[in-house]
Amino acid sequence: MVHGPYPGHYLGIASASALFFKAQLEPVPIACGKTGPGKFDMAEAVDVVIVASAFGMDAVRTGGHLKWAQASRRAGAAGFEVRRELFADESDAKPQRLQALGESIAELGLWSVFSTPASLYTSDGQLDSAALHLALDEATALGAHFVKLQLGGFVRDAYGAAIAEQMQRVQRANLRLVVENGQLEEGGSLAQFTGLFDALSREGFADVLGMTFDIGNWAWRDVAPLDAAGLLAAHVDYIHCKTTVGEGARRFPAAPAADDANFAAVLERLPRDVPRGIEFPFDTSRIDADAAHYVEWLGKA
Repeated sequence: MVHGPYPGHYLGIASASALFFKAQLEPVPIACGKTGPGKFDMAEAVDVVIVASAFGMDAVRTGGHLKWAQASRRAGAAGFEVRRELFADESDAKPQRLQALGESIAELGLWSVFSTPASLYTSDGQLDSAALHLALDEATALGAHFVKLQLGGFVRDAYGAAIAEQMQRVQRANLRLVVENGQLEEGGSLAQFTGLFDALSREGFADVLGMTFDIGNWAWRDVAPLDAAGLLAAHVDYIHCKTTVGEGARRFPAAPAADDANFAAVLERLPRDVPRGIEFPFDTSRIDADAAHYVEWLGKA
């Protein structure tokens, strides 16, 4: 497994962030696992990432990712998740643009996640090598520490050797590949994820990738998140935090209530030493205050 107490790549995140905060930034209020500039209290709090979409998809497309990375910094977040589908133009995904964005995010003292809607496996169960290659290149240009794809149509074979070969190509980037449980049947099935990690272990590549465990997305598949957590916790490197309201086609992501015992139980079942991402919408009438509130709360939950 890759965690315990922190994954190797995650220690790099903490070290790099610590050096940056010590050298570049003025002291800020304690939040998200920092007991002061550059100091991480790993036993007491967890790094919190704000997913760009939490600020509103139209707002991100209009204002650009950097504007909302700055808002994440003000809120006390440790990281910021860039969403490829929220680029205003395909030119935003060019290497030079990604590099500039990544450098600007790093200058804020944040580390980054690069999320793409692309899937790791095609609908017939084959590894989508081209999609993986592109995602790795774009995440490397950004300087991301995680690159997140959808699982897609995994069936039986994980193609662990081929994935490992591609990861070797970008090994200097200190990049961790994760796949996320989606809302659709393809790529959102609990059986697919247990099958994936069984296949990777069988093929001898158990640690070639990890999982982004999206707590709220299980609702679209009628799976209890606590049950999924019990089966998948050992593979989780990153947690997307949200609950849902409504039913069926009228189901929407929402912020967990402070007294939500089910949500708390899921967090308890999952590793505490991995980052937690806010992926529910903030109140647009008080975005800065709302973001700061949830960063502090989720870091301690």
